[in-house]
Amino acid sequence: MASPIEFAPNTPLGDALVILGAAGLVIPLFARFRITPVIGFILVGMLVGPFGLGAKVEDIPWLSYVTISDPGGLAPWAEFGIVMLLFSVGLELSFGRLWTMRRLVFGLGALELIIGALLIGAVLFAMGNSLATGLALGLALALSSTALVLKITDTRTPVGRAALSMLLFEDIALVPIIFLLGAMGSGGEGADIWRTLMIGGLTVGALMVGGRLFLPILFAQAARTKSPELFLAASLLVVIVAALATAASGLSPIVGALIAGLLIAETDYAGEVESMTEPFKGLALGVFLITVGMSLDLDQVWNRIWEVTLAVVAVLGIKAVVTGTILRMMGARTGMSTETGILMASPSETTLIVLGTATSVGLINSDAAQFWQIVTALGLTITPLLAKLGKRLGRRIDRAAPATEDSADDTVPRAIIIGFGRVGRMVADMLRNHDKPFIALDADADIIAQGARDGYPVVFGDAARGGVLSHLHVDRASAVILTMDEPYSMQRLVRNLRGQYPDLPIIARARDASHAALLYKAGASHAVPETLESSLQLSEAVLVDLGVPMGFVIASIHEKRDEFRAQIMVEGGLDEKPKLKSASMRERVAE
Repeated sequence: MASPIEFAPNTPLGDALVILGAAGLVIPLFARFRITPVIGFILVGMLVGPFGLGAKVEDIPWLSYVTISDPGGLAPWAEFGIVMLLFSVGLELSFGRLWTMRRLVFGLGALELIIGALLIGAVLFAMGNSLATGLALGLALALSSTALVLKITDTRTPVGRAALSMLLFEDIALVPIIFLLGAMGSGGEGADIWRTLMIGGLTVGALMVGGRLFLPILFAQAARTKSPELFLAASLLVVIVAALATAASGLSPIVGALIAGLLIAETDYAGEVESMTEPFKGLALGVFLITVGMSLDLDQVWNRIWEVTLAVVAVLGIKAVVTGTILRMMGARTGMSTETGILMASPSETTLIVLGTATSVGLINSDAAQFWQIVTALGLTITPLLAKLGKRLGRRIDRAAPATEDSADDTVPRAIIIGFGRVGRMVADMLRNHDKPFIALDADADIIAQGARDGYPVVFGDAARGGVLSHLHVDRASAVILTMDEPYSMQRLVRNLRGQYPDLPIIARARDASHAALLYKAGASHAVPETLESSLQLSEAVLVDLGVPMGFVIASIHEKRDEFRAQIMVEGGLDEKPKLKSASMRERVAE
């Protein structure tokens, strides 16, 4: 008989419970005081890590149950966090979006990384480091944090778009950087590097082709089961397979995770996958940041406080100046350039990966690697503060228009149709006839497949999951049209939407007058009972056949519709009564 699983300190299960427990404490505690959890995760990591309370285990044995004293046990957790973060980054993008941003990505992004790396490397070379060591450290420290920057900024603003383009190039450049360091280091054989590059390239190509062929089929089958658990399992399976494939070929597993996200982003199921994996994204960020905090040796920081401070200030200053100057030369406003430069100044989570690679091939000794890991961890810790400082300075510089950047958006608002059955498709046809942009959402995989074949912009997703509508940018939608035949779900969705977006037009299909009254109470802008519309259409046909002029028929139909709507709202106990528009309609007809 198998023995039951027991919780024991300094075991994988014990470490898992400590890390997950710490994450569970940080999120609600810091949310209560409206403080970014980024700092909280790092502080908690410092507290429970091997250089914090974990160092006191020998003196106080019971601390072993709430701390981690083995630094080597942190590596798998940090890698898991980075893998999930890069997957979420890929989900927020797509190959189409990447292609439209190619000039920013391969222009601005390449300049920012190369110039920043060369300047940092030149400073380190001038301080007595070898050319190879200076270049390795320059490439590592020139990287910026994808996980934190994208969490802080809005990629629809000019600052966010510029940051996203640079971060994308850095993520793409990570693999070539690792190859370059391997070739430069004493442990790198040229033949091995090229063999790995060839095998890795073939693996990536196979993932791209296989993903485009099989992912739509996989997610369609998972969606037809109507099982959220199976859908989530399919999503995680794709991430695991892609990460294992790239790891087996010699590449980093984060490359596979990024590709998995990009491939899923191309399918009609991207919004649903993003919604269901959102909890994992927050957990992954927390786990990674906790491991960053655990890696900080406060005694070493204190003993070398002036060196560490000087290094942090130098790295932040060089990167901020380089990024801001490049943006300014490319025509960006001074305030926007300043804000972006400061936002992108701190090192990255991938800096730790590059430092590890450089150390393993002999380009950096272990003492130097530990020093720069401390600099990186401190830089990550103050990233939220840098973001606030950059925004404040940027607005002060652009005092004439302090808030325009935050509201900038180059995307035309579109209507969101929830439910793409008979009614939803009719609404879509009318919007298309009048050249009004829209996107449709449905939880039936077969309906989505047929709509896509017919050329409609449709995506799979359950609107009850808030993340799905957020993925479709409901905050800037021109209207939301609810056409599904699910009265209770519709009322709940209308109530949630109205609570989050007070000014959003919400038009809902109702079964009858009583259902319409409930939808108005929930916050619908318009609720259209099917029984009323069928009666009005029948009346219109009768009046026209009896010889009444079409203009007067239309006016009377509108008048009756407004009267009926007012009656519904009064019977429903709503104080606000709609203003009738029939008189103006009659005046227009008369004219």
